[in-house]
Order: sequence, then structure tokens, then C-alpha cells
Amino acid sequence: MKAVERITGKFNTSENIVTHELKCGKISGALIVHPDLSDAAVARAAIFALENCAQKLSSLDDFVRYALLEYDIKISADVDDCVNKLLNGDMLLCAENDDRYAVINARSYTTRSIIEPPTETVMRGPREGFIEDLKTNLSLLERRLKTPDLSIERMEIGRRTKTNIALCYLGSVAQPSVVKKIKQRLSKIDIDGVVDSHYLVPYIEEKPQSLFTQTGISEKPDVVAAKVLEGRVAIIVDGSPMVVTAPFLLLEEFQSGEDYYQRSAYSTFVRILRYLGLILATLLPGLYVALQNFHYTLIPVRFMITLMTAIKGLPLSPLSETLLVLLLFEIIREASVRMPRAVGMAMSIVGALVLGETAVNAGLISSPAVMVTALSSIALFTVPNFIGPMSVLRILYTLVGGLCGFFGLILAVLFTLHYICSLNAYDTPYLAPLAPLVYDDFKDAIERGPLPDMKKRPKSIPNINGTRQV
Repeated sequence: MKAVERITGKFNTSENIVTHELKCGKISGALIVHPDLSDAAVARAAIFALENCAQKLSSLDDFVRYALLEYDIKISADVDDCVNKLLNGDMLLCAENDDRYAVINARSYTTRSIIEPPTETVMRGPREGFIEDLKTNLSLLERRLKTPDLSIERMEIGRRTKTNIALCYLGSVAQPSVVKKIKQRLSKIDIDGVVDSHYLVPYIEEKPQSLFTQTGISEKPDVVAAKVLEGRVAIIVDGSPMVVTAPFLLLEEFQSGEDYYQRSAYSTFVRILRYLGLILATLLPGLYVALQNFHYTLIPVRFMITLMTAIKGLPLSPLSETLLVLLLFEIIREASVRMPRAVGMAMSIVGALVLGETAVNAGLISSPAVMVTALSSIALFTVPNFIGPMSVLRILYTLVGGLCGFFGLILAVLFTLHYICSLNAYDTPYLAPLAPLVYDDFKDAIERGPLPDMKKRPKSIPNINGTRQV
């Protein structure tokens, strides 16, 4: 049958698909199925319905009208589109002397259950997390945004993967120019395949080579829904539990969905701890090295005596010693993440304790350097989504502090702040509402004000409807 040959000719090997030949009354037909992606029960039921139909079938339209009335079916004559549908799990029904195909929805994927995401655990609040199925993820978001104003635009990206993408935003809130710009950048992507949402991030960022990410990433439907309500655009990718949001502010790294489910005073206190954790994580090793190399007169006498006793006889300079300990901690952290969960925690604890204690006793490193690095490493995890940039920055600041002292460290921090202030994506200053100052957004910046006081949407995020509550 020519209709079958047109489909099978698109495949390198015909073993990928199965063809069931049918004889229905006066006409012959064929059902083309991808056994790995289609529901076998739906295929068997369709074959039974076609072969046992009491009506006299004489065309493809009769197949759909009489035998498969209860199925979700679309008619298409585009061979490439039908092959794409087949690779997405649909079945194709064709009839002799007819160039068209009936596309039958029979998609069946094995997906994991909805659980709490491991990267965003909370004590209070919803515990649902996105999974690797686009339909399920859209349903999780639509359950929270029950409004016809929610716009969902679908795209396909990837010449070979044909990955389904969904753009979600509120039509009466999101800035149309932002939505248009994101859609244009996504439509220009010409790549073999997209296997995760992170593949799209470099294409929609203003400066993809930057150390700082300019898009938000979340696994929690409540967090994504809250960002969409503020005027952002959410990008959901089939096969990925990570949802990308844009525009993005640096302060979002210090916010958590749990902040809005607790008392505002406590949430503000926790946010201040996160900012202090950022300062400790990035600057503490550099300050420690700078004090030893250039500014030892600023160290109190008693602490100086203790420090001199600890570092007496060490073969390494303060800079080399601190960099060595930092690299050891980074290796231990990376190994604990990559190892099986059952032994990862034990390995990280035993590795840090045994390795650190042995190195101190052997006289290779000092106990103050281990303590400073350990405190800095613990502070890293106060802002888990910002670990990558902070790890790189603290090594750079340690180098600057060891070579140039306090003055070089101050210049390095000022340069970093200047660079962050220069970032601007989708008409959204990266450091807003601090630079530039947007006083109305201070209620949800460093502090977390009471929800009744947040009557307006953030002005830092472009939107066309600033009223949140009356």
C-alpha cells in the first residue's frame, strides 16, 4: 500500500514501527503503530472495532465516522507531520487509494509519580513537584491558575527530538513585548535536539557567557504560578522537570516559596541570613588570606598568638594553603553529589573529617584554614541555586586577597557589583529594585512584607497590569 510505504520510507529501519493490515468490508486499510510509544490496549481495541464494524466501510472517512467514533482523531495529508505524530506515540490509519491519514491519539509514556522535588524541599507549603511529562506539568500549573486569561502557546524545537515546548503567561498581565521577544528567540533555535530545559537557557539569555544566570529555574508549581502572576513567562519543556522563567532578578535567588507561607518577620530574618551567608561564603577566605599576608597588624594580639602557633612550620604560604583547602572541599562536595545516595552522605562526612584531621596532624595545613573554609562552604548552601557562581567568586576573591590585600579585594567586589548592575534582560535590571532603586518593590526585596500590603505587582518586572489586590 502506497500510503504505508510513504511512512515507512521515512525510517532508516522498518523495525521501529509495526503495520497491521486490515480488511474492512470492501476496502483494505492499515494501522501503523510505534509499539514503544503507543498504548497497546488502544491499538488492539481499534483493530477489533475496525474488523468487527457492522457498517459497510468504503473510505477513510467511514473508518472514522462509524468504527472509531469514540477516539480522538484528526485527518492529515502531511506525511512529515504524520511521521512526527507517530514518533510522539499516535497511531496512523490509512486506506487504499487515499493519500490521507487518520491520526489516532494513543500516546502512552511511563512517567514517575509526582513527589516533592529534592532541590526545593520545604517545611510548609505545597510539596508537589514537576515531572518529566509536559501534559502533567501543564495540569499542575493550570490547577493553580484557573483563569481563561492563562495563555499556553506550544512550539516544537529540535530537528531530531521534536521536543514539545509550552510558553505560559497571563495575557492581561505579561508585557507583550517580552513575550514576543522570548518567542522570537525560541523560534530561531536550530539544533539537533533539546533533551532538557537547560538547553534553551543560553538562547534566551542576553549574555549566555556570563557567570550569573539570567533566567529562573524551579521544580515547584506554586513557585512558577506565583512568578506568572507577577508578569513573567514560564517555559515548560517536555521531558524536563525544570521550568524556566523570564524575566529574572538576582534577588530571586535569595527568595524561597516557603517565605510566603510563614510569618513575615521570620521570613525577613531568614532572608537576611541568606545575604550574610553569601558574604561569608564569597569573602571570608579572601579576607583570611589578606589579613595574614598584608594586614596582620589588624589581627588582635591573642588571636595572632593562636594563629602563629597553628601555622608554625607549615610548608605552604597562606594563599596556597587556603586554595588547597578550598579545592579539597570542592572535590569532596562534587564527589558526594555524584556518588550513590546511600554512601554519598557518609563519604562527605568521613572524607571531610578524616582528610582534614589527617592533613592538620601531618602539618600540611592549619586548623584555622580548615575552619574558615568549612564555614565558607556551609554558608554556600544558604542559597543553593547560587552555589556555582559563589564557588567561582570565592576562589577569585581568595586569589585577589592573597595577591593585593584589602584594597584589591574591595576593587574586585566593586567590579563585580558594577558588572551585575550592567546586566539587563527583557527591560528588567538584574539588580532591581536595589539598582535602580524601586521603592515600591522594597516590600518583597530584602524584607518580606505582609501579603495584605503587597497591593501592586513588582514594578521591576515589566507588566501591563500593576494591580494585584484592591
